Amino acid sequence: MKPVADRPRAAYARPVIDSGLCDRAGRHVTLRAVDDANWRAVADIAPRDDQRDRVPALAARYLVLTMRSDVWTSLAVCADEAVVGHIMWGVDDDASRWIGGMVIDAAEQDRGVGRAAVRSLADWLAIQDGGHPVRLSYHPDNAPAARLYTSLGFAPTGAMEDDELVAELTHG
Repeated sequence: MKPVADRPRAAYARPVIDSGLCDRAGRHVTLRAVDDANWRAVADIAPRDDQRDRVPALAARYLVLTMRSDVWTSLAVCADEAVVGHIMWGVDDDASRWIGGMVIDAAEQDRGVGRAAVRSLADWLAIQDGGHPVRLSYHPDNAPAARLYTSLGFAPTGAMEDDELVAELTHG
């Protein structure tokens, strides 16, 4: 895997979602369409080894899922102009909005990039088409995800999606 700094930049992809949020290093975090200029960098995003029991080894799996499904839309997570992650969203049959498939590159974790990405996408989804609920799911053993999502206003609903807890945004 190439280091993040050596990956192609997303300079030509216009931000799809820009909430003006920054990571802890002051880099501007935006969510951008996956396109010809950045798809390879997105596909190469890899989590830490200890996270691979909860997320795919590469974000490429999520890109294939979004290509083969009408439900999910992939976005590149960018810090300034560098692609540093993947996140996807979809609309369920009940019109709720879902956040899924977030992978932040191992070298970029613990810098506030994931927090900014989830906050930006959740805020954007919450105002789309009448303010339908925004949901996500995570494995019950994933304490870091539970802390992150709870701190952003997501509360467990008591429902399960496969082996994951469903949480819903309860405040903005």
